[in-house]
Amino acid sequence: MLDTQNYTPRLKSVFKDSIRAAMKEEFGYKNDMQIPRLDKIVLNIGCGAEAVRDSKKAKSAHEDLTRIAGQMAVVTKAKKSIAGFRVREEMPLGAKVTLRGDRMYEFLDRLITIAMPRIRDFRGVKPSFDGRGNFAMGLKEHIVFPEIDFDKVDEVWGMDIIITTTADTDAEAKALLKHFNMPFTS
Repeated sequence: MLDTQNYTPRLKSVFKDSIRAAMKEEFGYKNDMQIPRLDKIVLNIGCGAEAVRDSKKAKSAHEDLTRIAGQMAVVTKAKKSIAGFRVREEMPLGAKVTLRGDRMYEFLDRLITIAMPRIRDFRGVKPSFDGRGNFAMGLKEHIVFPEIDFDKVDEVWGMDIIITTTADTDAEAKALLKHFNMPFTS
């Protein structure tokens, strides 16, 4: 049985033990509080047109995202009606979840070591930063996560993953994620 009182995620230990020192040396930070760290990871599945045709699709995406994240996801709803797309206000269109703390480190570990190697023809992720040290990526199939039973999946969803860091620049954020072994293409 796992002792949750004294359990620390593997990547959190690696961050404290080696990544902080490497980042401090690489960028010459004078204070430990200047060292960039992970703030949160936001996961999002948007069902789009499938949810408009069948309301059970958004529920299915919600359940899958909850299983992947290890915490309850929130159903995202339409803010206003759009007649051309047959979308009504408050209609469920997807799901999202924000991970912080230990669950964030656990998810990042599973993403890098288990899920990404399972992607077909995977050659790495393109560095996609927003200018403020935050990284965004997309997956075409959510079934690469081991929590999803492939036989019970009724629809394969795409998934957005946004990793928010405390870094001021994209270079610092990229260096931080490289230390976590994020497989960037260049």
